[in-house]
Amino acid sequence: MNARIVGLHLHERHGEHPRPVAEVLGRVGGGIEGDSHAHRARRAVVIVDRSVYEGLGLRPGDLREQLTVEGLPGVTTLPPGTEIRVGGITLRVNGEAAPCTHIGELVGSDDAVAFQASLAGRRGAECTVIAVDGPARIGDGVEVLPARVGV
Repeated sequence: MNARIVGLHLHERHGEHPRPVAEVLGRVGGGIEGDSHAHRARRAVVIVDRSVYEGLGLRPGDLREQLTVEGLPGVTTLPPGTEIRVGGITLRVNGEAAPCTHIGELVGSDDAVAFQASLAGRRGAECTVIAVDGPARIGDGVEVLPARVGV
């Protein structure tokens, strides 16, 4: 199966569930336009594979990611510097997205500490937008780009 976008979310306010949207625009050097993390240079966009939700009984957006994809289960472990094309947006992986200290509370877990620990190695990748040729939409393809030699 080819990887594709299955969820797009805007995190507009701290403590609120992200709002699902049909398409997003990237901000070079930052994140997604309209998202509260758009101005950040490092943890601007979080991308999570849908398989994480199946194992936890959650739904896209519950982990406060902006992009939910299907068909890229190893996204969390992609090395820093890896580039990912999502629709018309190119992202650079900065590293694994560490589970925030209050994520368990936000999803209503009975044991927030255990829930946070269960996300280690599974929370997705934190990224920065490095190029924009158009929007990213639900259903668009997702591609891990070949490493550039000499960069």
